[in-house]
Amino acid sequence: MCGIAGFCNFAGDKVENLEKMKMKILHRGPDGGGSFFSKDGRVALGHRRLSILDLSEKGSQPMVSHSGRFAIAYNGEIYNHKEIARKLLAEKRVDAFRGTSDTEVLLEAFETYGVEEAIGMCRGMFAIALYDQKEKVIYLLRDRVGEKPLYYGIVNGSFVFASEAGCFSVLDGFSNPVNREVLDLYFLHGYIPAPYSIYEKIWKLQPGCILKLPVPYDTWEIRSYWSMKEAARYGQQNLFTGSREEAADELERLLKRSITGQMEADVPVGAFLSAGIDSSTVVALMQSLYPGRVKSFTIGMEDEKYNEAVYAKEIARLLGTEHTELMISGRDAMEVIPKLAGMFGEPFGDSSQIPTYLVSRMTREHVTVSLSGDGGDELFCGYRSYQSVDRIWGKMKKIPYVIRKPASNLVLGSPLRKKEIYEVKARYLRAKGPAALYGLMPEVEQPLAGKISLSHGRCSYVHSEYEEGFLDEANHNIMLMDMLMYHPDDILVKVDRMAMANSLETRVPLLDKDVLEFAWTLPISLKRGDGTGKQVLRDVLYRYVPKELMERPKKGFSVPIGKWLAQPGLRDWAEELIEPERLKRQGFLDSRIVQRIWEDFTDKKIWRPQVWYILMFQQWLCEAGKG
Repeated sequence: MCGIAGFCNFAGDKVENLEKMKMKILHRGPDGGGSFFSKDGRVALGHRRLSILDLSEKGSQPMVSHSGRFAIAYNGEIYNHKEIARKLLAEKRVDAFRGTSDTEVLLEAFETYGVEEAIGMCRGMFAIALYDQKEKVIYLLRDRVGEKPLYYGIVNGSFVFASEAGCFSVLDGFSNPVNREVLDLYFLHGYIPAPYSIYEKIWKLQPGCILKLPVPYDTWEIRSYWSMKEAARYGQQNLFTGSREEAADELERLLKRSITGQMEADVPVGAFLSAGIDSSTVVALMQSLYPGRVKSFTIGMEDEKYNEAVYAKEIARLLGTEHTELMISGRDAMEVIPKLAGMFGEPFGDSSQIPTYLVSRMTREHVTVSLSGDGGDELFCGYRSYQSVDRIWGKMKKIPYVIRKPASNLVLGSPLRKKEIYEVKARYLRAKGPAALYGLMPEVEQPLAGKISLSHGRCSYVHSEYEEGFLDEANHNIMLMDMLMYHPDDILVKVDRMAMANSLETRVPLLDKDVLEFAWTLPISLKRGDGTGKQVLRDVLYRYVPKELMERPKKGFSVPIGKWLAQPGLRDWAEELIEPERLKRQGFLDSRIVQRIWEDFTDKKIWRPQVWYILMFQQWLCEAGKG
């Protein structure tokens, strides 16, 4: 796990500016840093290293291939690099490797098989900048699911790229304005979906894509080497036909193989244990594969409504892990909250960022790598919202659309609209199918979200352009929508930034290519056949942990953010950020709407997630020097 940065055709001091970019991501790689400059001076690659495999200098980056043709700056891990190395040696494409790093194997695979074929062989997480010195072409590559971040764009006429958006702000001549077009999306979802970023002319490379930038480095093309949509479609067209027990057998086999690869490191490895199905499954399988005691980590809340640490402790005891827990309070939150915006590089409003940061900080005191259970909800139908869509659509579909649409218009044009429940139902009536219904949910349930920004863009994104009925089964359509946007742009962003802020590498076994592709072959009856989500995943877990221990209401990784914000210290911080004159001076937000949302929270106890989204945006403006 590392950080990368670089540019092409930069007009200023190349050495100084590359160093500034690298220092901006020092937390991603505190163990070392290197630079590469092409002979003609037009291309620069920078790297910050968190040493995981081959801790010697032979694993340092940027690295040049044996022949000297390719140079690479790379963030991530290739879990099957030994398998690829054996193939290269067996085919006599390589006489020997200088070290034991996956970076060296990756370089030689690119040279031997070509960029697209080589990356197709890789199972792992990665963001790669590759320079072909022979053809004078830059390639940017991102992993299939979006575990590792990769930003790119234009700053002062130069092509730039980096692991985090904040790297660009330190460059000489940086003047890219805030991208006002995406603010409605941010205040609706709490994150900025790819390919957009908070800055104009800066984008996120989408998962499963390769960007090719040939000399003279002023135009580029992007193509997909792997598609989540096509993996889902293929899986659903080739459904698993075995029994429920056989499905659990195969899932357990694939997960064990994934976890075995992801436990490999030359540094200590542990795992997050939240007491939920996903992380408990990962930890259970880790312990079954590991000869010693797995190190597991959890945090608990002083507020019992949010505390699952007691269950995590019991699961750890049953599995025999070496368990560490940390109880957090409002005081801990007050310490970290004002620092959060600077850790993301752009506005990000998922409040579970707070416990994720704190558990990562604790975990880093013991290990350098931690496995995580993310992905289970989206791949195995775990979210309650999926059941809500089923329930609502089950009622709506009985009424033909030709009747629902006029009825919706009638209610929205009448005094009934003043009652929120009627407006919500009327707007839902406009949905043509379950996917459209799911896409409407955020804006229907939070109508003020679209009024916060003074600018209103029309950016297309997954929830607005998803093809209704792309998959035959309704739940799979909305799970796919989440895997295309919510998972890579919220969940994985949160885990990556909060872990890397503490120089901790995280790995996600459930997102292994083979696990993921198998999950898409499962019929919905094996995911939520009896009304309980993640059925086949539970079947695997119950081979290691008693079912009775896991059957309890799901709390998730949430925090009492509303309670904390009501406390004097944080309330003062918040009210200073949204002071009306300040908002008017900045010119981004409608101060009247912001005050309404804040007063609804403070005076009427009405909590909207937009309270937190606004505060994180305002704090980001301060960090970016625009506040």
